[in-house]
Amino acid sequence: MYTGFFGLNSAPFSIAPNPEFMYLSPRHAEALAHLRFGLGEAGGFVLLTGEVGTGKTTVSRCLLQELDDRAEVAFILNPTLSELELLAAICDELKIRYKKSDASLKLLGDKIKNRLLKNHDAGKHTLLIIDEAQHLQPAVLEQLRLLTNLETNTRKLLQVILIGQPELQQLLKRNDLRQLAQRITARYHLLPLNLDEVKQYLKFRLQVAGCSRPVFSDAAVKRLFQLSGGIPRLLNLMADRALLGAYGQQQAIVSEKMVKQAASEILPLSEQVNQRALPAWFWPVLGVCAIVLGFSLALVLMLLLQHG
Repeated sequence: MYTGFFGLNSAPFSIAPNPEFMYLSPRHAEALAHLRFGLGEAGGFVLLTGEVGTGKTTVSRCLLQELDDRAEVAFILNPTLSELELLAAICDELKIRYKKSDASLKLLGDKIKNRLLKNHDAGKHTLLIIDEAQHLQPAVLEQLRLLTNLETNTRKLLQVILIGQPELQQLLKRNDLRQLAQRITARYHLLPLNLDEVKQYLKFRLQVAGCSRPVFSDAAVKRLFQLSGGIPRLLNLMADRALLGAYGQQQAIVSEKMVKQAASEILPLSEQVNQRALPAWFWPVLGVCAIVLGFSLALVLMLLLQHG
């Protein structure tokens, strides 16, 4: 709706993981480098974690664009699966035929291993990417480890990228998953953007969408950073809504007030309350009230004991 008003050829702040809008901050570039390293000749498991909305999926899709025809990729987006369902999903992604009525762990496992060997003989490598991997059950992770047992003298025939929220790190600390944890050849935790990176992020996405002039005031950028915590997905949601608000008011520059209004429409009520600054007198008054209440309770207790 607002693209023509701001001279844009597309919406710059879509939350879809479009690699064209991938802003490689130093930490995103480092995350991508860790994925590349982990998928080296001897790679087994690679771990990429980060809070919701930090750009993990976008980084993985950026990696996929770098792969050539020698790579066969299975991408699983819904990991809330049983062991059998996981193997079936891998077969589906790799287009391995099987009869659903005959499906078993052994049958599907053997079919996947046969494909891995066939790909290896053809000079191909096979990659499995699992998003939201914090939802994987320990038994399913163990099944994944068993799949990676197939190897040559120099490399694993199946390489696995696990992408998930910080809970995935805790899951992999379980004693019964220690064998899998020891096979992780690279791991990286993706942090939110800092203020300077937020400025560059907004500028970059606007330029990709066809606008090279400043659109957000300095105060608006700072407020976007504060309210989003530097998380790209929240930045996209609030920036998009703020642009719509500026368009509605026919304002060429997005102000801090417009960002606040956008945040009030985007953020949950609890987060909005937490963002409000308390007046300077609040904490001293609260402290005095606590002291008075403490003395009152002590006095009541003493009176009760005396008349007990």
